[in-house]
Amino acid sequence: MGSITRSFANNITTSGVLLPASLVNNSIANVTAYNAAVATGNMVLISSQTANNSASISFTTGINSTYKEYQFWFVDIHPRTDATTFQFNLSTDSGSNYNVTKTSTYFQSYHKEDGSASGLGYDTDQDLAQSTGFQLLSSGVGNGADESFVGTLQLFNPSSTTYVKHFIYVGNDYNGGNLSSNNYVAGYGNTTSAVNAVQFKFASGNFDGTILMYGIV
Repeated sequence: MGSITRSFANNITTSGVLLPASLVNNSIANVTAYNAAVATGNMVLISSQTANNSASISFTTGINSTYKEYQFWFVDIHPRTDATTFQFNLSTDSGSNYNVTKTSTYFQSYHKEDGSASGLGYDTDQDLAQSTGFQLLSSGVGNGADESFVGTLQLFNPSSTTYVKHFIYVGNDYNGGNLSSNNYVAGYGNTTSAVNAVQFKFASGNFDGTILMYGIV
């Protein structure tokens, strides 16, 4: 019996079940096909928009029933105004109005560059309770030449006409106070109408940076 055959045989139980230990990176990488019932997952880039001293970016097409989850990736979003807040809102009328009622939570961790302060806490000033206003995602982003923020926003099943529209955001910003700030936001758009547009902007001033929208298979 060859060494490969012996190794394979040692990972089969008496009932013919293949043990997990036999599945290594090499064996998985060499698989050329999966059973149709196996969900492998995939990210599909739907669109990308780059702000150049822009007041806002809106995604008004591509959000439909094709995908159950959409992700927005924020790459080096740089405000022209110092220490302002980045925010978003949802629309059920293709962008004519961004005013979906939302309830959310917001907490933040931070650490100053000089090590003089750090913390983790819930911020009641940044959450919403049945509000149609814009939801804050990242606060206090600096406008220095090397300052920006990055993050991802997940929006689940926006085309549902049965359930509310859940969202989760995680991001890190170079805060205007010379600190690293991690922001965690979650909540739901309290509507059973289909959401078909999303808008992003800072509370004050214009901004630069790229936002990518993916559909998750």
